[in-house]
Amino acid sequence: MLVAGPWLADSTSLVRESYEGWAVLPGYTARYVKVGLGPPVILVHGLAGGVGLLTPLMNELAAFCRTIAYHSRGEDDPFMVRRPFDLDDLAGDLADFADHLGLERPIVVGVSLGAVVALKCAARFPFRFQALIVEGVDVRFEKTLLRQIASYVLRGYPLPTNSPFINQFVNLLFGSRPRDETLFRFVVRECWRTDQSVMAHRFRLAERFDLRAELSRVQVPVTVVHGRRDVLVSRKGLQALLHGLPEARLIELPDAGHLAFVTHAASMADIVGRTVEEFC
Repeated sequence: MLVAGPWLADSTSLVRESYEGWAVLPGYTARYVKVGLGPPVILVHGLAGGVGLLTPLMNELAAFCRTIAYHSRGEDDPFMVRRPFDLDDLAGDLADFADHLGLERPIVVGVSLGAVVALKCAARFPFRFQALIVEGVDVRFEKTLLRQIASYVLRGYPLPTNSPFINQFVNLLFGSRPRDETLFRFVVRECWRTDQSVMAHRFRLAERFDLRAELSRVQVPVTVVHGRRDVLVSRKGLQALLHGLPEARLIELPDAGHLAFVTHAASMADIVGRTVEEFC
């Protein structure tokens, strides 16, 4: 059955039709949405926004592949943060989700924190996936000033979201002040659909991640997409990520920031499309 998922109901440039389902996994029950036909591609969302923030990219991908995005732990049930889970659990959830759908070796696209999850899962299950595409990630968390500000915003800054401070923070994630006001409002709205306690918990997980010891175990080709205006990814950390992976290539988007998968969805889809053509 084709349905419009609830996260799509009030968005203007998003996927028009989707199949929505539930996957009963060992750790939790994951809500997911599937669009398009063709080779399977799993999308792993970042710290905030859930599947909703991925829908501009899904809209582009639906033309040539079967795109499946799922909600990570806590997105639908904020009380899950009362039960301890870490990045290894999230990596296991990705493998369990692929198993639930019977996908033998899908391509996985991870953005921001979802990129960390995808890399950790590929390190743990070396031949589980065909290829990875990761965006908005480097090798470890570095306590830059902006990340300290992010911690303050995500953990304790009072909502609602019509604050100039919040808006300026989102501008930094864009890489520059967005020209499209509709897209800006969409990003703010989707990000703050995620419960603030869940964002805070995920940020604490992000503060502890360090992939350096795991990268050599990633035995699939990895395409690393980097927005040159991404202020959350350091050049040093990016180079360490590329050097640590056995098979990696870098694609840079000159005008993109951390939210390249939203602001440059067509470019991201083109990268995914080339990967699908190469491996499927």
